[in-house]
Amino acid sequence: MTTTPAIPQVPTQPAPAAPKKNWFMRHKLMTGFLVLLAVIVIATQVGGGEQSSPSDSGDATTGIGDPAADGKFEFTVTKVEDGVSSIGSGILKEKAQGQFVLVHMTVENVGTEAQWLSATDQYLYDAAKREYAADDTAWAALKANPLLEQINPGNSVKGIVVFDIPKNVEPVELVLHDSMFSGGVTVSLP
Repeated sequence: MTTTPAIPQVPTQPAPAAPKKNWFMRHKLMTGFLVLLAVIVIATQVGGGEQSSPSDSGDATTGIGDPAADGKFEFTVTKVEDGVSSIGSGILKEKAQGQFVLVHMTVENVGTEAQWLSATDQYLYDAAKREYAADDTAWAALKANPLLEQINPGNSVKGIVVFDIPKNVEPVELVLHDSMFSGGVTVSLP
């Protein structure tokens, strides 16, 4: 019988392990959540903290014509028009669901850096403490309304914030903000 020579066995080495992905790549959802959380925390610290709610006592000391500061902005509400059924003209004409309340104001940057002003960071409250957001579409119907712009230190702008509230509701307070993260300042309405 013929025997075949034995082939020497060479010990096999395990294949090199695939490079392991780092923790952040393996946990994409958790990483995204942590990044979002960090952004919110940083923005809150920079912007000034919690938003304020309307005053509980109704004793807001700032009213129409009085300067009211929040962060880098000093707001002066100069006039409030309520009961307005429509604004704008032509294709930009907007009809209120209830009534438009037009809040005329001057905003001055009293800080040391440029700051963006947005009408959407301003809120109106009724006696039942219900919060009304600014109406973007109605605001856009007002021609040359500068309440969405960057204001440099020492400069001021005049503009109008528009709210659409039910016809039978009386506005009692505004809470005005220099940014969506600021604490806000309350202005009492007559």
